[in-house]
Amino acid sequence: MNKISLTRRAFVTSASAFGLVGASGLALPYYSRANQRPAFTHGVQSGDVDATSGMVWTRTDRPARVMYEVSTTESFANATRLAALDTSPASDYTVKRLLTDLASEQDIFYRMVAADLSDINAVSEPIVGRFRTAPSSKRDVRFAWSGDTAGQGWGIDETGMKTYSTIAKHTPDFFLHSGDTIYADGALKDEVDLPGGGKWKNVVMIDGKRKVAETLDEYRDQWKYNMMDKHVLALSAICPTFYQWDDHEVLNNWSDSKDLTADDRYKEKSIHVLAARAARAFHEMTTIRYEPSEPGRVYRKVSHGPLLDVFFLDMRSYRGPNGPNLQETLTPKSRMIGEEQSKWLKREVANSKATWKVIAADMPLSLVVWNDAAKKVGFEAVSNNDNGAPKGRELEFADVLRFIKNAGITNTVWLTADVHYTAAHYYNPDKAQFQDFNPFWEFVSGPIHAGTFGPNDLDMTFGPELKFIKAPTAEQGQNLPPSAGLQFFGLVDISGATEQLTVRLMDRDDNELYKVTLDPVRSA
Repeated sequence: MNKISLTRRAFVTSASAFGLVGASGLALPYYSRANQRPAFTHGVQSGDVDATSGMVWTRTDRPARVMYEVSTTESFANATRLAALDTSPASDYTVKRLLTDLASEQDIFYRMVAADLSDINAVSEPIVGRFRTAPSSKRDVRFAWSGDTAGQGWGIDETGMKTYSTIAKHTPDFFLHSGDTIYADGALKDEVDLPGGGKWKNVVMIDGKRKVAETLDEYRDQWKYNMMDKHVLALSAICPTFYQWDDHEVLNNWSDSKDLTADDRYKEKSIHVLAARAARAFHEMTTIRYEPSEPGRVYRKVSHGPLLDVFFLDMRSYRGPNGPNLQETLTPKSRMIGEEQSKWLKREVANSKATWKVIAADMPLSLVVWNDAAKKVGFEAVSNNDNGAPKGRELEFADVLRFIKNAGITNTVWLTADVHYTAAHYYNPDKAQFQDFNPFWEFVSGPIHAGTFGPNDLDMTFGPELKFIKAPTAEQGQNLPPSAGLQFFGLVDISGATEQLTVRLMDRDDNELYKVTLDPVRSA
């Protein structure tokens, strides 16, 4: 391995993350020239990292025995060898595991080698990744977030998914993917005509992206396609990704009551069958932790030291049907996160000792998102566009906000994506129809590599004040390609010295669009 030091936040700014990772010997997929030797096909991933543990993932091209080494040095001196794990067709040759008993605030290097189960002496080249464990003391923290990958027909062109490399230049402790991690309902074409002339060319294509996903293998293909992008691979090699999901992991605006009868793209008409296949692919292809109490669960908490806890919501799996969203009482049909998740969120936020409690929501609280945008019928997100007292799904979140206030919980920040533009909202009870909550901020980012849309209307039930917005102009229109430059991510920095939290909204060319620093509320 090339012994280039990879100290955190010491990237050479003029070099791309892809070039740096390649130069360092860190994990880009290695394809063995000898076909008889196994190979790693889609790089490595890490995720759900805390102070003492973290998930790691990879995939092989055949049934293989994957051998692991873990070290605190890039040279793998005094490395710890772990028990080997086997890959098989049952999980599409993917394998992931939890690395445990790690030191806090430590660079962790992990190396894998695969041996062919049919010929155990046929061994792959090694593949290597890195992450840093969370601190046990108050130190600076940095993370990024965004959402929406490979949507609206915009796949991997000659430039590739550039925003991933832009994020990597900032060497975040982790990247929070806020949902729409794939577009299982977004078939790609080889070429797309651009407004004003010219063509977008999806230079990387696989058969699984030419139609909507219905089979388990087709859902898996959505993930494998994204991991064919050099920028995605480079970020994954050096930075943990914390995943949540939204609708496009299954299909647009899905809920348990979705009716596909009239959708000719789908031969499989059962939303329950499709959602089950999509969920299996999601858990196979990501580093999300396994929850024994509810296998397949997406909502969870990840602690990142004394300054930060992140609470990942699942606003998709437990919701009632999309509709007028005007119910007067809280019932299973009017809920969005469900009773059990709501109880979990209250309990975990109340028990948190971290200075900042970040609530990672896959949908915004007050932006109006129509179920049928063309006809402006039904509602897909929380708000119902009536600007009045809470009704429908708003009731559930009014209950959560009231609880946070009454329990004396401070320093909550909401992060989201979904709407394909970037914005900053300050929720002010003095401007709200429902006022029984403490002020808080919600920051919106994305898309990371998809069509740009918006802006959306704001519902005033919870009193959001628009502090910043960057979206297409009326002249630019909707569904702008990534090449138009309106691709967004957010950066969050927490100071170990002052405990202040700073949010920056960024574009794919690394321009800072908006910045705000929040002072923590100190306990009396």
